Amino acid sequence: MTVKRRPGRRPGSADTRGEILSAARKVFAEKGFDKATVRGIAREAHVDPALVHHYFDTKEGMFAAAMRLPITPDVVIPALLEGPREELGRRLVTLILTVTAEPETREPMIALVRSAVTNEHAVTMFREFITNALLYRVADELDVPHLRIEAAFSQMFGVIMARYVLKLEPMASADPEELAELLGPTIQRYFTG
Repeated sequence: MTVKRRPGRRPGSADTRGEILSAARKVFAEKGFDKATVRGIAREAHVDPALVHHYFDTKEGMFAAAMRLPITPDVVIPALLEGPREELGRRLVTLILTVTAEPETREPMIALVRSAVTNEHAVTMFREFITNALLYRVADELDVPHLRIEAAFSQMFGVIMARYVLKLEPMASADPEELAELLGPTIQRYFTG
């Protein structure tokens, strides 16, 4: 028997947004970021796709909400691209250190990183999201080879691992401004050659 979905709000006091997020987590875990679709998530949540779009503007935004990420590509990309290109490396370091400074924004990111290290589905999902929704979009905007943007990302990924997972000292307690000063020129090299 096929359940017909009606457009608009569902009857009752259900947490529709929460149910969509739960369905999104399941679909992203099963199919990965690239193969998950808004229609598939709507089907899993037993809602009309229009209702999914009502709560989430983009698949990237839904992924960020489902994975409890504190930032979305729609916020990160403009923040990185605004300003002089010769300051991009420092801007990237500062942005990442600012986002990870507070536990409520850092913990969901670290949880996803840890999951990606130990779970094949999580690593696929994380890789697809990071590369296609974030890194390659920035690289294409800047006309930088994808290898260079991945090298910059890998360096910052290492910093986050050393600072918050391994808690290496003095990296873990270093002042963010000092780290931006130290790492900014190295990251900048990836963008300017």
